[in-house]
Parts: sequence; C-alpha cells; structure tokens
Amino acid sequence: MQHKQPKITVDIIIRYQGGIVLIKRKNPPYGWALPGGFVDYGETLEQAAVREAKEETHLDVELEKQFHTYSDPKRDPRFHTVTTVFIAHGTGELKAQDDAADAKVFPLNKMPELAFDHGKILADYTESNE
Repeated sequence: MQHKQPKITVDIIIRYQGGIVLIKRKNPPYGWALPGGFVDYGETLEQAAVREAKEETHLDVELEKQFHTYSDPKRDPRFHTVTTVFIAHGTGELKAQDDAADAKVFPLNKMPELAFDHGKILADYTESNE
C-alpha cells in the first residue's frame, strides 16, 4: 500500500528596501505570494530557503530566523503541503526569475491579495512585530 505524505516546502519573508518581497506566480494557483517552494531531496530547510529566494527573486538572502511552520492540509489547493517560514534580509537587485512572473516590494500595510495562506502568515508576522 502506498502512503500519501505531505510535500515539504519553505516560504521566505524577505525584508528588502523597507518592505516585503512578493512574487507574482507564473503557474497556478496564480496571484502574489511569498517567495518559496519545494525542498529538494538531500537539502536542509535553510538551504532550500536560500535557493528558492535566489531562483525566484535574484536576491541573496541572509536568513535571520525560522518564523513558524504551517500545516493546514487546505493551505495549498493542489495538495497537502507543510511549509516552514523563514525571515530573511535580502541584498542585490530584485528581478523576477524562474516561476515568478514579477517581483515587487510591498509595504506591510499595503499588501495585494495573496495566494495560499500567505495573508495569514504575514498577519502573524505583523502581529509578532508589534
């Protein structure tokens, strides 16, 4: 019997130029989202976060800390994912790459509508920094 298991992902809250970096997704589900993606076999969560940030935003990131893990089976409409969110500081030139159609910096108080549960993640982040 084949066991179904959740997919492991990372998301990164990248502090950059006075705001938070979001990417506009090229693939469904569409919309603005935190940079992030799937952890590759043999990779740590931290390595995946640094790699995904670079692949999608062209930024080099310094991870500051692990924020929270989110595991609601409905957080991703495609399948069950478990994400660990990191807070990072970004440096370099912001440029959309890989599966990001666009990348922009948004102030925390002016976020667009977000994909997945990223609105909840950023609300938790805002609350933890008040």
